[in-house]
Amino acid sequence: QLHRRGFRCLHGVDGSAGMLEQAWSTGLYQELRLCVLGAEPLPAPAEHYDAVTVVGALGEGQVPSTVLPELLRVTKPGGFLCLTTRSNPSNLRYKAELEAALGQLERSGAWQKLLAQEVEYWERATTEEESTQDTGYISGVVYIYQKCPVPHLEEG
Repeated sequence: QLHRRGFRCLHGVDGSAGMLEQAWSTGLYQELRLCVLGAEPLPAPAEHYDAVTVVGALGEGQVPSTVLPELLRVTKPGGFLCLTTRSNPSNLRYKAELEAALGQLERSGAWQKLLAQEVEYWERATTEEESTQDTGYISGVVYIYQKCPVPHLEEG
């Protein structure tokens, strides 16, 4: 979808070499690197990217919410971060922790929330217990934040 909308310089990271091979086979990425989010720094300099996305990784037993400052580090001031998580029962504790961390960074002035949108039919449920209101799907949330510009200090 990003490529269809004109984004041509795409870099990606994943903790799985097999997933990186699959991503490379799409022909959409200019750079792919092995990196375990939350366990090691992103392989990019500070303030490098106009936009950072994390889709399908922020969840219980996956990428910890403590990764947020590292995502901010590699985003340019004024740049955008698009993050997602699921709202299924087994992810509610993680979602609450994530939203607390998102809010703390917003209150500190690191970024500004532009959108927090619930998506009812996020992905197919693998069990009835995980299905949102017996729809066969798991709901989720898309968050979009803009990194605040670094304030300029006045001379004098």
